[in-house]
Amino acid sequence: MNKTKVAIIGCGTIAETAHIPAYLNNPNAEIKYFCDAKKENAERFVKKYGCGIAVQDYRDILDDPELEAVSVCTPNNTHASISIHCLRAGKNVLCEKPAARTYSEAIQMQKAQHESGKVLNIGMVNRFNKAVNIIKDLIENGELGELYHVYASFRAHRSIPGLGGAFTTKEISGGGVMIDWGIHFLDVVMYCSGDPAPKSVSAQTYSKLGRNMKDYTYMNMWAGPPKLEGVYDVDDFVTAMIRTEGPSITLNGAWAQNIGEDEMFIDFLGDKAGIRLQYGGSFKMYSAKNGVLLETTPKFNPGDHFQNEIDAFLNSIRTGEKQPSHIDTVIISAKMIQAIYDSSEQQKEIIFD
Repeated sequence: MNKTKVAIIGCGTIAETAHIPAYLNNPNAEIKYFCDAKKENAERFVKKYGCGIAVQDYRDILDDPELEAVSVCTPNNTHASISIHCLRAGKNVLCEKPAARTYSEAIQMQKAQHESGKVLNIGMVNRFNKAVNIIKDLIENGELGELYHVYASFRAHRSIPGLGGAFTTKEISGGGVMIDWGIHFLDVVMYCSGDPAPKSVSAQTYSKLGRNMKDYTYMNMWAGPPKLEGVYDVDDFVTAMIRTEGPSITLNGAWAQNIGEDEMFIDFLGDKAGIRLQYGGSFKMYSAKNGVLLETTPKFNPGDHFQNEIDAFLNSIRTGEKQPSHIDTVIISAKMIQAIYDSSEQQKEIIFD
């Protein structure tokens, strides 16, 4: 079997920590190109991993007939344009989350996928997480009874990333904590609930703690250091109420809040049992039987969900099997996030047709 030739477009943290190791661990994949607008980043990866060719402009490699697949690991504002260009060049695409900055951009990506017939998966990696899939199976098998409500909390004390940089510049990122962290939590909820169609969204976002960048106090800053001459025009707190054809959903999220506690969990509430999932970790199940209350902590090998995601992407290229992270499925989350931002901006509930 010939190996699938792959290009990494965008040589940053997510490429280095997730995509590259997973491709290297798959015996059916070969990284042929590392692409980055700063060619020295691509050259560093070539040297570090001992493979591939360093390229500055990804468009220079799209005529290579050997190249079958690309991982798009660039800033959010380039996800749509790069993915669409690669699809139209006949390449299969795994694009990091979010699909795009806006729902309309995501729709254009979906259109390009349909027209090209190539794979377009979005990096909703939790759909390949062992704990998440166990919970999904428990819900589908009726262990929770009727799943009537799900609550998600993704809140940190003062954890704004790269203040003044790409993460906090709406033109680049498309938003703040909701599009950065919230998309993962909302997608877990949707996936485990069977991707129910949304009916309405009422939400409010806030941009409070990071607005005065000079006086923002913090312990540490991922994606830093701060750029005080930069931009901060995104949300650092969000709250939302969502009605779907399945369970209702509420969420509270904060990159930064004046409460010194972090909360990263999702509660699935059924009339027979409930589950609290610690994001990225294990879960507990609460139920009652024979007159006693039960608390169960399942034990399992969690595996590596990034490896699972890459393996599934490569498999879909060879078999045509549609994966849970296909654009046709995860675009629902993009639609809901757009509605959250629209609801806040317009100060009204968004009703879906």
